[in-house]
Amino acid sequence: MEMKRKAHKYIFVTGGVMSGVGKGIATSSIGALLQAKGFSVNLLKVDPYLNVDAGTMNPTEHGETFVLNSGLETDQDMGNYERFLNRDLSHYDYITSGMVYQHVIEAERALKYGGHCVEAIPHIRDEIIRRFEHSAKTNKSDITVVEIGGTVGDYQNIMFIEAARTMKVYHPYDVAFVMVSYMPIPKKLGEMKSKPTQNAIRQLNSYGVNTDIIIARSEVPMDHKRKEKIAVSCSVPVNQVISAPDIESVFDVPLNFEKDNLGNILLKLLNLKHKTNTSGMKDWVAFAGRVKSVKKPVNIAIVGKYFNTGDFVLTDAYVSVLEAIKYSSYKLGLKPKIHTINSRDYEGKKVSKAKFDELKKFDGIIVPGGFGESGIEGKLAVIRYAREKKIPYFGLCYGMQLMVIEYAKNVLNLADANTAEINKFSKNLVINIMPDQQKKLAEGNYGGSMRLGAYPAHLTKGTVAREAYKKEIISERHRHRYEVNPDCIEKLTTAGLVFSGKSPDGRLMEIAELPKSVHPFFLGTQFHPEFLARPLRPHPLFTEFIRSAIRKNKKI
Repeated sequence: MEMKRKAHKYIFVTGGVMSGVGKGIATSSIGALLQAKGFSVNLLKVDPYLNVDAGTMNPTEHGETFVLNSGLETDQDMGNYERFLNRDLSHYDYITSGMVYQHVIEAERALKYGGHCVEAIPHIRDEIIRRFEHSAKTNKSDITVVEIGGTVGDYQNIMFIEAARTMKVYHPYDVAFVMVSYMPIPKKLGEMKSKPTQNAIRQLNSYGVNTDIIIARSEVPMDHKRKEKIAVSCSVPVNQVISAPDIESVFDVPLNFEKDNLGNILLKLLNLKHKTNTSGMKDWVAFAGRVKSVKKPVNIAIVGKYFNTGDFVLTDAYVSVLEAIKYSSYKLGLKPKIHTINSRDYEGKKVSKAKFDELKKFDGIIVPGGFGESGIEGKLAVIRYAREKKIPYFGLCYGMQLMVIEYAKNVLNLADANTAEINKFSKNLVINIMPDQQKKLAEGNYGGSMRLGAYPAHLTKGTVAREAYKKEIISERHRHRYEVNPDCIEKLTTAGLVFSGKSPDGRLMEIAELPKSVHPFFLGTQFHPEFLARPLRPHPLFTEFIRSAIRKNKKI
């Protein structure tokens, strides 16, 4: 493969020892640091699984599916990237093995390889490189930071590491490698151990790659002695071993990296001179400081069904919702206390009044997106309680649809009000499948076929939504197959429900709410506002929800 030297720079981030050590946050922080120094940066996530995208995977197993403006369903790390860079990412900033193999196989079927034998090397490798380069070209960036998912030693990510190695061979001064590894402290020993990281580096070496920087994750800061030990064992200069201890807030990560001079080290490795000084981080520094200074609590309950897995409670399925709550709370000078509630705990006739009354201690309740019948009765019961007891309620996607169903059941007295997702034979389908989706499901077309990505909506004057956004036309990201049934809209509005946001043609109900004269905040969105919430740009609907939640207990 002939490759010419280019000025564009690439940083490849790999993981060592175990998963979940923070490659995504490290990648996001590197991007934020380099951007603050005046460079145009794009972040690219590689997921080694054979799924073509993240849309069909179980949220409990894989975590949240993050949707881009383009409609591509991606890994939750893409959400971190957008939040840290404070901008939208493109369709070309996400790659899976499934995408790569699908493209190569389709090209082979179309005889685009001219009858040659199609193999992993060079064809899969070259397709990966093409995608890296296309992402850089599309973004017109100076630097591309690529996070290679999984851990060194995984069979699945070998081809991506091989592609990165090949690029390093042809562009030795334009490519740098960063390993994010883990330094355990066994409880009985009480000593930080470096051997697992040494072994991970040697595994990477066996692929022909020598890392330039090691970011050592650990419970506590790494001392200089261990930095020296890692440096000598792994052939990395000691100043390029970066300590990354556990911290209270992930928003401090880029600031801690800057203290260790990581940004300048990377620029030196890539033969770049920084365009600006660290003043580019002043807004981030102010935000991180505000996170630490807030004291007054706001208690928000998230009622979902994707929390439990075995003996553990996981929140990855709703990570963007959690982050959106935080950003709006910090903006209002509040410390968010988020409580996860399993909706199944509120199902059945035996649930006591005292159990429901426990919900009064929360300043606000959110029902996030989801799918299917499991846990729905509990969510409906919680929504009814929030409506009747005037507890601020925010429904997201499915949370809006269930809000409409609850209103139809208990205000319009339509006992069998339902969604076609659960019972398509219900007499009163207040939520029905979108016409174009019906055909897709009949054909078994599930992957990447929902209503996905950014769509505009028009807001009605004098509504909670219009006051929050302070503009008439908005654009928000969607991920759904079902909608409010157009045949039921007149009944619902006559009964007092307000559809304050609609698609430009007036057919799709994008926001439902009750007037402030009826309820302090009872609002749902068909879209996912959490996908556009950023640390430096909180989402207006989340901010209005938090403001209403605090007013409930007269805390502001």
